Amino acid sequence: QVQLVESGGGLVQAGGSLRLSCAASGRTFGSATMGWFRQAPGKEREVVAAINWIGRNTYYADSVKGRFTISRDNAKNTVYLLMNSLKPDDTAVYYCAAATAVPYILAPQQRVADFDSWGQGTQVTVSS
Repeated sequence: QVQLVESGGGLVQAGGSLRLSCAASGRTFGSATMGWFRQAPGKEREVVAAINWIGRNTYYADSVKGRFTISRDNAKNTVYLLMNSLKPDDTAVYYCAAATAVPYILAPQQRVADFDSWGQGTQVTVSS
């Protein structure tokens, strides 16, 4: 497993941008699918985006396609989520997660149950 620490959340107006970062420690980061999830009050945790171990394959939820971009820098043990054209519906706690149990997967995992390491979360609030 890896230890994950998110940063970059905050309050932004609709149409604005934020970049989330997730710093990882642990030897398995470089072989793991990394994902960003979010959870709004009263709702289930949902996947936002995921990226495979080498950064060549990505997955995006339909609600964020064309607006969000996930990337990773394995040399820095960091994964990013660039969020553009933010909407009030994007308001949630955003979590970084790693799927370390099955490494070197080409197609990035997407289910909450596939991820075994989680950060503490960072709040993103989009005002209208």
